[in-house]
Amino acid sequence: MASSSTAAGPSIRHPRNPDATLPPSIVHLSFNHLRSLFAVGTTDGYMIFNTNSFVLTRHRYFPQHDRHGDFAIVQMDLDTRKFALVCGLNLNRVRIWDDAEREFMGWIEFHSEVKSFRLWQNRLVAVTMQKVLIYNIIGFLYLHEIETGPNPKGLCEVSHSEQMVLVCLGSDKGEVSVVHYSLRSNTSTLIKAHDSDVACLALSYDGRLLATAGTEGTLVRVFDASDGRLLQELRRDSEGAEIHSLCFSYDAELLAVSCNKGAVHIFRLNTGSSSMETDGPQEAEQNNISLSRLSSFKGILSNSFSSKWPMAQFRVPEDIQHIVEFGHQTNTILIGGTNGRFYRCKFDPIAGGEMTQMECHNYLQPELDS
Repeated sequence: MASSSTAAGPSIRHPRNPDATLPPSIVHLSFNHLRSLFAVGTTDGYMIFNTNSFVLTRHRYFPQHDRHGDFAIVQMDLDTRKFALVCGLNLNRVRIWDDAEREFMGWIEFHSEVKSFRLWQNRLVAVTMQKVLIYNIIGFLYLHEIETGPNPKGLCEVSHSEQMVLVCLGSDKGEVSVVHYSLRSNTSTLIKAHDSDVACLALSYDGRLLATAGTEGTLVRVFDASDGRLLQELRRDSEGAEIHSLCFSYDAELLAVSCNKGAVHIFRLNTGSSSMETDGPQEAEQNNISLSRLSSFKGILSNSFSSKWPMAQFRVPEDIQHIVEFGHQTNTILIGGTNGRFYRCKFDPIAGGEMTQMECHNYLQPELDS
């Protein structure tokens, strides 16, 4: 599931609050793991769209006296209709909203500011600057915590497999920790993913694969989440960028990447073998990959190793944060931006190249959408 917490984005005229003196701003965008819903969290509520028809299916505006200040973070489990919200007046408290019952279930108070959180079934995974804490929201019971290195972006993801798989930052620079939870025991794997700090990460639907990007933004690496083996290296560009979103296709054969340079790229994955993918010597020479920089990773690379380049791309406005998800329709991708634009694009899995824009919607003002 692709998701993104954002700095306060453009103002939005909420359909339930059109006359507000100060219009709300976007603080969160996400897709549900079934790829059927697109959610927009704002400083005063949320809107949810059907991704197939792009019809506004439900929305909720919270009056000022109910929310105790503007929301700073809005995270949603669109399948259980549970919402976790953090108010700007108290960044240490997470409140749980049950949309089915239309009431707040309660809240959890933390010792430090909450940077982000995820919902998995009835679990709340809250991320603070140097901890990940897991609670059962039925009874608000503390379950587990993980110590991390400094995590100002609140990087953390969970899978949608039967047993929860969680990935977060490790203790050291460029390191990530993968934890597999089961009824009997928990197992964890530390992976040295990058020389730089980790900037973005994603898990496949089943929790089998992990994708990471560093702050340099030129490379994306794909790992086996169970043992930390480096399976494939993807080269987005030779120019650095800030990676905003990573997303696996449902079958984990493709990976989509968005960044601040105005592009969404799609890569074809080849992670089924036990060793890393290699290309011919001509392509290896062209990519000019330094093997010494990768010597610390599991799986020693052969001299013929080279990075995989994107097979398809789509241009979006630069310096706008976008999240990506693969669509239900064959060979389509969904793109949501904090500028209020939602795109549906089609790509050619054989020829690749530039994607074709099928639709573009304005979710900031749905009544003006064309």
